[in-house]
Amino acid sequence: MKKVFLYLENGTFLEANSFGAETTVVGEIVFNTSMTGYQEIMSDPSYAGQFVTFTAPEIGNVGVNDQDMESNGAHAKGMIVRKYQERYSNFRADDSLHNFLIKHNVMGICDIDTRYLTKMLRSEGAMMMIASTEISDVDELKKLLSDSPRIEDINYIEQVSTKEPYKHTQSTYSTTGFHFDDAPQEIVNIAAIDFGVKRNILNELVNAGIGVEVIPNNFQADDLISKFKAKVIDGVFLSNGPGDPLVLKNEQEQIKKLIDAKVPMFGICLGHQLLSISHGYDTYKLKFGHHGGNHPVKNKQTGLVEITAQNHNYNVPDNVVEISAVTHSNLFDNTIEGLKYNDSPIFSVQHHPEASPGPKESAYIFTEFKKMMQENR
Repeated sequence: MKKVFLYLENGTFLEANSFGAETTVVGEIVFNTSMTGYQEIMSDPSYAGQFVTFTAPEIGNVGVNDQDMESNGAHAKGMIVRKYQERYSNFRADDSLHNFLIKHNVMGICDIDTRYLTKMLRSEGAMMMIASTEISDVDELKKLLSDSPRIEDINYIEQVSTKEPYKHTQSTYSTTGFHFDDAPQEIVNIAAIDFGVKRNILNELVNAGIGVEVIPNNFQADDLISKFKAKVIDGVFLSNGPGDPLVLKNEQEQIKKLIDAKVPMFGICLGHQLLSISHGYDTYKLKFGHHGGNHPVKNKQTGLVEITAQNHNYNVPDNVVEISAVTHSNLFDNTIEGLKYNDSPIFSVQHHPEASPGPKESAYIFTEFKKMMQENR
C-alpha cells in the first residue's frame, strides 16, 4: 500500500495507507454510521464531493458486484476506513473494492483511527480536507486546500444528473424489468427529476405501480404542467442529490411554477429541501449532518418509530410549519424529517425510504405517493 497524507481545514495533519486510486483530491469529510452497504454508499450520487468516514471497522470483506450499484459510478471523493480487507468472501462478489475504486478513480484511505476522526467531526462539524498519495509536504497541502472551492460553492447536480430522459422499468424485486401490462394495480405516471437519483428509489416507485420517466435537472416546468393537464403524467418526483440546495436557483424557479400549478409532488432528501426553499423557507446546514442506516424517526401520523437510512448535511427550517404539517421528526435532534404542505398535493421526506443500504420500514411512502396522485385525478 502507498502512503497517503491528509490535511484538514482545522489544521489536523495525518498519515495513513491508501488503496484504490492514487491521486490528490479535495473534498468535505463526513462520517457514516451504517454497518453494511459500503458499495451502495460509494455509488450514491448524493456523496459527490465528499470523503466518507466509515464507522464500521472492517470494509471490503464482501467485495463488490454490479447488482448493488445505486448509479453508474462511484461519486464520493474518497472513503476512509479503519481496516481494508483485500481478500473478499461473498457468493455475489464480482471483484474487490480496491479494483472498484481504481475503475472509478476514487481514493481509499485505511489504517487510520476512524473513531478519532468521527469524534472530531461530531464535536467540530464536517469540514474540508485534502488527501494525497503524491504530496507529503504539509504547507503545500494546506495551500492547495485553501485555494480549492468549498463543496457549497460547486454545483454537483450538473455532474450527476442524466443528460437525456429515459424510462425506468426495473422494480425492487425484479432484475429483468417490470412490465406494466402485467401489473395487478392501476398504473399512474410521473416525471422523476434527476438531481442524483439512487437506482433503488426508481425501483421502489415502479414497484408501487408507478410508471417512471427520468428527466434531467434542467427541466422546464411549463412542459410538465402541459403534460399534467393533458393527463400524460399524474405527478412529479424530486430526487435526492449532492451539495447545497440553495445554489440551485434555476431548479427552484421551475419548482415554484409546479407548486403554483398544483401539480402533485413528492420529494426525497434534496427534493424535500428544494420544496421548502421553493415555498420561501430556506434550508440551513447541520453541524455534521445525518449519514447512516440506523437513525430513528417518529411517524407523527401513526406514532410509530421507524429506523431509517439518512444522508444529508442540510435541513429545512422549523418555521416551515407555517405552511405545512410535520409528518416525521428525527428522534436524535428533533429536526424535521417529513412535511405535508397545506392545501397542496405535495409532501416530502428527508430520510431515504428506499434504504439501500438500510432498513425498509419507510417503504410504504412510495405507495402513499401513488394514492395521493390517484385521489388528485
